[in-house]
Amino acid sequence: MPSVVRFTSPHVAEVIEEELPPLGADEVRLKTLFSGISAGTELTAYRGSNPYLTKKWDEERRLFVDGSTSFEYPVDGWGYEEVGEVVEVGADAEDIALGDRVYGTWGHRAFTTQKAERASRRILSPVADPRIGIFSQIAAIGLNVTLDADIHVGETVAVFGLGVPGQIAAQLARLNGARVIGVDNIAGRRALATELGADEVLDAGEGSVAERIRDLTDGRGADVCLEITGNYRALHEAIRSVAYSSRVCAAGFMQGDGAGLRLGEEFHHNRVQVICSQISGVAPALQHRWNEYRLASTAIDLATRGRLRLTDLITHTMPIEQAPEAFQLLDHNPQDALQVVLTFDDEASQSTAQAGTGASA
Repeated sequence: MPSVVRFTSPHVAEVIEEELPPLGADEVRLKTLFSGISAGTELTAYRGSNPYLTKKWDEERRLFVDGSTSFEYPVDGWGYEEVGEVVEVGADAEDIALGDRVYGTWGHRAFTTQKAERASRRILSPVADPRIGIFSQIAAIGLNVTLDADIHVGETVAVFGLGVPGQIAAQLARLNGARVIGVDNIAGRRALATELGADEVLDAGEGSVAERIRDLTDGRGADVCLEITGNYRALHEAIRSVAYSSRVCAAGFMQGDGAGLRLGEEFHHNRVQVICSQISGVAPALQHRWNEYRLASTAIDLATRGRLRLTDLITHTMPIEQAPEAFQLLDHNPQDALQVVLTFDDEASQSTAQAGTGASA
């Protein structure tokens, strides 16, 4: 029976079996090659802090309300960093063939059934490293925050949080012509950001980041700050670090009450604009040209052409059977890992070993 990762309760993951649905005439079946674990949003579901597990999301009113929940344990197949190979094609499926590699989001499961029309728009170039495919959603998140930031050539962008989306956003900001300052308290992540093109990196645990950023910008502050930590204290420091009447883009998935966020200080006195960047939508000024599909396909194209380095972010590759250990690693020792990837067969594991697993965290 095919396998899928289940969260049975907070901090508990296991691998179970699931049945495959019948294949429709307009569908294709994909065998998953690689599935990446998001160390941000996905861990909130693993840990039990995700608001969907504690409240009900009212889609019509767009409000979280008390009284029930949108999800409850056990939760099967969470995850949104997948790439697979077409192993079965429906009778009426068009523009897709056996062996095509398709990227998308279908959770940590061995097989998925997709509409052929959707899958055919997400075929990965046959010359690309298939592992690039796992980054379609997380790289789209990085691209979206970069678009929200409205970066101009010659500006200084400070990226708070050099996890996977932060590393991607830092590279994209540099492609936009910015001088990039990366901020993180993990030395390995700062070293990787430097290798990937960041102009300066700062240790978040060493002194006042805001004061050092102002020292690097002739006292002005960063033109824009990207907050991708999900930490309220980091958001507060990003607000302190940005120039007068400038913008902070908050893409981190904050949890609980905002301890450490003091809006009566620099936010108030410097007229700082704080906006949310979230993958379900793009900036209103861009909605006539950009959508989630364009974000993902653009990121994949940039990586395929070598302009965006994604596989360098992979630090661990583990078989699906070790998924519980993979989640424990990210939950308890985040300093030891960056992008963790699950494999679903020996062939994929072997090809990855030959290609290497990227820089360490």
